Amino acid sequence: MPIHLECLSHTPLHGYYDPAPEVVAEVERLQAAARARVQAFDPELVVVFAPDHYNGFFYDVMPPFCVGVAASAIGDFNSLAGPLDVPQDVALGLAEAVMAQDLDVAVSYRMQVDHGCAQALEVLAGALDRYPVIPVFINSVAPPMASCRRARLLGDAIGRYLSGLGKRVLVVGSGGISHEPPVPEIAGASAEVAERLIAGRNPPPASRQARQERTVAAARAFAGGDSPLHALNPDWDRAFLALLASGELTGVDGMTNDGITRDAGKSAHEVRTWIAAFAALAAGGAYRAELDYYRPIPEWIAGFALMHAAAAS
Repeated sequence: MPIHLECLSHTPLHGYYDPAPEVVAEVERLQAAARARVQAFDPELVVVFAPDHYNGFFYDVMPPFCVGVAASAIGDFNSLAGPLDVPQDVALGLAEAVMAQDLDVAVSYRMQVDHGCAQALEVLAGALDRYPVIPVFINSVAPPMASCRRARLLGDAIGRYLSGLGKRVLVVGSGGISHEPPVPEIAGASAEVAERLIAGRNPPPASRQARQERTVAAARAFAGGDSPLHALNPDWDRAFLALLASGELTGVDGMTNDGITRDAGKSAHEVRTWIAAFAALAAGGAYRAELDYYRPIPEWIAGFALMHAAAAS
C-alpha cells in the first residue's frame, strides 16, 4: 500500500496582496510540480490534515482533532467552495481505528473546511472532488491545543489504518510554518468578538468581507515593517523542516505550545498538520523526504514551504 506525502503552506492572501511577480511565479511553479507528482501517483484516497481559522470550528465545541465523515468547503478568500467527496465508511473506519489506539477524536457529518483545506486540494488536485478525500481537522489556533506529540500519535494511528486499505493514498499536511496573521483570541476579547469565536458559523457576506479587508490591511502593515505581529523566523522554520526530513519524528515531542508561540508566532501551531502527515507516512517504515521550496514571504505573513516524501523502498 503506497503512501505519497505532500506538505505545503497555504495563504488566504494569494491574489489579494502578493509579493513580487517573480516570487509568485516561483511558488506557482513549485505548486504545479507538486500537482504533477500527485497526478502521476493517481491516488485512490486523499487524507488532508488541515487547521481551521474560526470558519468551521468554534468554541461552542472545539475538539483537538476531528474526522470529517461528510464535509464541504465554505469558499473564504476566493478559495474553492462546495462538497468534498468523502467516503463515509472509510472515514468512520479511520475514526474507529484511531480511537482503538487510545486517541480521542471527534467526528463530523457536517464539517465545514476553509482555505486551510480547500487551497491544498486546489493546488494538488485542481478541484475539491477530483479524488475521494477525508479531511482531518487539527486545532491549531484556539487554545487549549493538543501537544505536538499527540499530533504525531494521531498521524501514526491513521497511517496504520491506511496501511491496511490496499489503496494508493495521498497524505497532505496543509499549514504555515512561522507566522502570526491577525487571528483573534478569546482571552481578553470583547463580548462581540468572543461571541463570534463561540458561535460565528455562516457569517453574513458583509462580515466575511470585513474580515478579509482586515487581513489584507494587516499584511500590508506587516510587509511594510509597521506591525505588532510576530516576525517570521526562517531559522526556526528550517530547523523544523530538517527535523521532518531526518525521519526522527519523536523529536517533535519536546516542542511545547509556549515555545512555538514564542519562537515562531501564534499560528505556527499549524505545523501539527505537517507532523501528523509525516507520522502517517512513517507508520509504514523509513521514508525519503525532499524540501522543494522555502522562503519567508512577508506579504503573505508566512514562512512558505513545500515538501514531499515517500517510502524509502
